[in-house]
Amino acid sequence: MTKQVSLTTQNRLIISGLLLSTILIIAIAIFAIFNIQKKLNEGYQNFGQIVSKALAIECAELIDTPHSSKETLKSHADTIVESHSDIVFIEFRNSEGKLLYRSGAEPNSTNKTPNIIVSSPMITSDGVNVGSVTAGLSGNIIAQISSTTRASLLFVFSVAWLVFAFVILINTYLITRELRILHNGVQKISTGEFGYTIQDEDVSSEVKELFNSFNQMSNRLHLYEEQNIEQLTLERNKLEAVLMSIANGVVVCDNNDNVVLINNHAHKLLELDDNQTLNIKIQDYIDTEGNFCFKDKIEEFKDTPLEVMENKPLEFNIQVDKRVIKSVISPMFTRNKDYVGYIIVLIDMTKEAEMDAMRSTFISNVSHELRTPVTVLRSYIDTLYNYGNEFDYDTQKEFIGTINQEIIRLQGMVNDILDFSRMEANAQMEKSLNSIYEVVDTCTNQVQALTKERNLTISINKEEGIPEFLFNYDGIERALTNLLSNAIKYSPDNGVIKVNLIKSGDNAEITVTDQGCGIAPEFQKKIFDRFYRVENNIHTVKGTGLGLHLVKQTIEKYHNGKVFVRSAVGQGSTFGIILPIAIIQQTTKV
Repeated sequence: MTKQVSLTTQNRLIISGLLLSTILIIAIAIFAIFNIQKKLNEGYQNFGQIVSKALAIECAELIDTPHSSKETLKSHADTIVESHSDIVFIEFRNSEGKLLYRSGAEPNSTNKTPNIIVSSPMITSDGVNVGSVTAGLSGNIIAQISSTTRASLLFVFSVAWLVFAFVILINTYLITRELRILHNGVQKISTGEFGYTIQDEDVSSEVKELFNSFNQMSNRLHLYEEQNIEQLTLERNKLEAVLMSIANGVVVCDNNDNVVLINNHAHKLLELDDNQTLNIKIQDYIDTEGNFCFKDKIEEFKDTPLEVMENKPLEFNIQVDKRVIKSVISPMFTRNKDYVGYIIVLIDMTKEAEMDAMRSTFISNVSHELRTPVTVLRSYIDTLYNYGNEFDYDTQKEFIGTINQEIIRLQGMVNDILDFSRMEANAQMEKSLNSIYEVVDTCTNQVQALTKERNLTISINKEEGIPEFLFNYDGIERALTNLLSNAIKYSPDNGVIKVNLIKSGDNAEITVTDQGCGIAPEFQKKIFDRFYRVENNIHTVKGTGLGLHLVKQTIEKYHNGKVFVRSAVGQGSTFGIILPIAIIQQTTKV
């Protein structure tokens, strides 16, 4: 909660001054009363002294006189006691200290108690000490005067203090009010309300000048905001647009691990809900399997010196919903090299991981597939070489036929590997005017040997009217041969393979249809990927996983054509290639 202006140092000093002033006024009042009391006592003491001396002088000649004179003395003393209420008693004593007469209250009387007792010697005109006169004074007048004086002084000082306190409090209120107005204005500015002005005019000239300076500052800030907000917005939009358009995921975190910016690709990769976008700490992110993906790595990042992370960012992989995501954490610094947070770049490596797995499978399959025909060829050739004379003609022919099939099979795998290598190296594929009919005839004749063993029939339908057009003869031949070889592999014994060549608009379309096991819909989009093979209890035929990928690359990348498949499980498959009929000489380079 924001402190009020009344609790500022200035106000505390004012209050402290008020308290000190109060203490000072009380001290002065006490001192004044004390002095007045002292002066009154001294004056009353002098009064008693005067009374006693006057009586001593007046009555000194009467002590040794006849009785009538003494009666005069008594009468005179009684009159003085009766006429002065503050005189408690008057007594006369002779030179020997014997009480001659006492007028007024008796000693030890509770009615009146003298507070001041004054004695004066009675000395005659000839200088003889004939006794003494003692006067006892009650001091009531002094008490009344002191009380009145104290009350008056207290009243005067109280009024003075109240006036002083009132002035101080009014001044404090005015200062507090002005500071509160200024404090409110500063709060408005701090919250971004540039242009806010203080309208209060009922202030002192000094404060009004301060308010005017504040208003000028606020207006300048507002003007600066208007001049720069559009540019700042534009720059921010550019930055967000760049981040959002980046193909990789980007997550920006401050030095407290709060996510302050995340692009759409990162949002998708991490599968964040809409309410999670900017409301989580990166360590709290949990994947679909309930694992903290970044917590341990963020701690490792923080435990590593920044200069090390700056030169060598922390890299690691996380897995979200069966996707492999490469994460790279790098620190962020200002132009002054102040650390402000870190950035996490997310790269979807799922396809690369799958490709690595398929590449490993491909190497394993190729090694096996190459070793098998070589082993068969060596075995058959060794048998013919060592025992050929012992076999009849039909047996020898059978051996040679098997050797020929294995050579064709081996040649096909070698061609696939060579074609794949050339395509990966972006080799050129020269095109020339060729007859598509000749390609179809050549390919079907080449695979005839593969059909005899299983008694397969190849049915060919060729629509007339397709002119010669530009294509790479060897490339199209290998692509069609691959489709025919696959059809032979997956066709049942005694089955029929249909080859259809038609002209469809400005395109030549070739389809190969078998009566095999068919392909499930979920596999049809993947079968053209490199190294991919459908392996289940139905598709048991071994291969490299490159054949259909090479067909797709040859047709689509090098000839601007299309490859398609139509299939249903248990109903066979139809693979087709569509080639644009072009007669302008060109060379395609990938």
